[in-house]
Amino acid sequence: MILYLKNEYEKFIDRKIKLLKLKNVEIFKYNSDPRILTGEIEKLTNYGQRKRNLETRKNTLKKQDNLQAQNELKILNRLYTLGSVNFDSIIIIDFGNSLKSVLASLVFSDVDDETITFITVNQWFDESIFRENSVKNLYFPSVNIGQFKKYNKKYYKTFLMKPNEITILSYDALGLIYYVWNKNNGINTINDFFLKNKIKGKIGTFEFKDGKVSQLLKMYKTENNKFKEY
Repeated sequence: MILYLKNEYEKFIDRKIKLLKLKNVEIFKYNSDPRILTGEIEKLTNYGQRKRNLETRKNTLKKQDNLQAQNELKILNRLYTLGSVNFDSIIIIDFGNSLKSVLASLVFSDVDDETITFITVNQWFDESIFRENSVKNLYFPSVNIGQFKKYNKKYYKTFLMKPNEITILSYDALGLIYYVWNKNNGINTINDFFLKNKIKGKIGTFEFKDGKVSQLLKMYKTENNKFKEY
């Protein structure tokens, strides 16, 4: 399952997803309004039916006078829904508060991150994600966390302010420009940047293939309020 916002970027995302030629993947686009979002996620996860399944099963067990039924009822009394969703993993293409709203709605709809894999895009190690949602196991790609922390400290020491994502990307971009300039004694055309070998920068590693520059990222997981390389 892939989720992303209905906004001005959705057509761009549509095109990129089609290029991947993924199979057995459902696309779901949601509204940015939190009041509408919760209802959309409930519908996506079949929350209403799973809630009814639980109540139906509990009522059935209450009519049975045996130890097995009583034990099962004790277990069901700790649940909010009964039955599984129709996906085993979910990729959320979103950021910031909007992402947190989606995660909160999924948790409210009783989607368990112990059984469903939650994946999102680069969150730049935003620690507020620990405090503002109940999803404990969230996977995302990002740059080298050790180098990222060193960069942040160096930037703050120099400018007395925290860097944003643009400065982080430009940091390695300048390093790449210097590398090509030094290697070729100058830069003549854009083709000078299409190198055969991968280039390791301060924040990440870059690959040059098919006329495109790609940054190779690591995979991380939120675990016990920490970012762990996966």
